[in-house]
Amino acid sequence: METLRFQVLIEQDEDGYYVADVPALQGCHTQGKTFEEALENIREVVAMCVQELREDGMDIDLRYPEVVGIKILEIAV
Repeated sequence: METLRFQVLIEQDEDGYYVADVPALQGCHTQGKTFEEALENIREVVAMCVQELREDGMDIDLRYPEVVGIKILEIAV
């Protein structure tokens, strides 16, 4: 069994749900009512996405994209 590392972006939507996305795996996203539930769900979805990519003989590029930071920007308009 191989261990892979992915960056996961988790945001809270307007309804209060936590939305988890793995930018390196197109279409690999899920949600949860809590942060922990979203994290648990994305683990399952990543495993399914990786399995599907392997079955299709596709490469998995773990380097892309690299999130380098998040900043709150305040602008007066």
